[in-house]
Amino acid sequence: MKLRSYLLFFFFTVLFLFYPGESEYTKIFAYNRELFAQINQPVKLKTDPVPYLRFQYYPQITAEGVYIADLPSFTPVFEKNAHQRFIPASTAKIITALVAADLYDPEDILTVKRIITEGQTMNLVIGERLTAENLLYGILVHSGNDAAFALADNFGLEKFLNLMNLKAESLSMMSSHFVDPAGLEEFNQYSTPFDLALAARALLENSELKKMVATKDITIADVDYKYFHKLANVNKLLGELQGIGGLKTGFTENAKENLVSFYKANGHQFIIVILKSDDRFEDTKQVIDWINSNVDYSVK
Repeated sequence: MKLRSYLLFFFFTVLFLFYPGESEYTKIFAYNRELFAQINQPVKLKTDPVPYLRFQYYPQITAEGVYIADLPSFTPVFEKNAHQRFIPASTAKIITALVAADLYDPEDILTVKRIITEGQTMNLVIGERLTAENLLYGILVHSGNDAAFALADNFGLEKFLNLMNLKAESLSMMSSHFVDPAGLEEFNQYSTPFDLALAARALLENSELKKMVATKDITIADVDYKYFHKLANVNKLLGELQGIGGLKTGFTENAKENLVSFYKANGHQFIIVILKSDDRFEDTKQVIDWINSNVDYSVK
């Protein structure tokens, strides 16, 4: 009697497992046997060159727009409103620098045509002649608004602005528009965290510009050695936080605090874009702490 009961139990169990009905259990066990067999197989995580996160938590920051990307793969590690438009302020000078590097040789001599007193300046004077290289130091180290206009004016402001927007388009910065080379204008000038990360990547591909954004301070002169300008990098994290290699600050009252950073850690490289922040430097520190504690490359 017991043997008969065991045989019946075994028969109905097998019938249940292979019955082609609509039960969720039969779907799992009967139709997905190959998938079920893989459940206990070890999972291989792809970690090179893209990092992965140890824990599912995110940096506590005030910025409204954020994009953090693993540079070699340009894979996002963290993003917040990545495609929302923000006022770029002086981060627009990344595009200004890229256009100027296309237009001028480093030793080309350019003449200052106007005085700019708004915001950060080098205190250039009308008629002063400087090399394109020194004016690039002026915008990328000191964020000089007068240096940005000098670079644009020597080609023609409107033509230069047209090239800025063409450059942005060529970099697939589809949600960006620029109307002045210094980033002072707030009306109809905008970019996104993602777009500025694309611009930063392009700048870092230029070895001379990459060297400039990593310069803590420098003194440059005009070609006649009449005027000397001491340039100090606006990015206070440069030289104070290990792994930071620039890249560009930005600030206006409406834009609030912006910072695009290049960061290296454990043999890996990151672009960090912080937009509309209450404290761009503290937010960037928080992001770097999060990267150091939460991005793991050890598992293969």
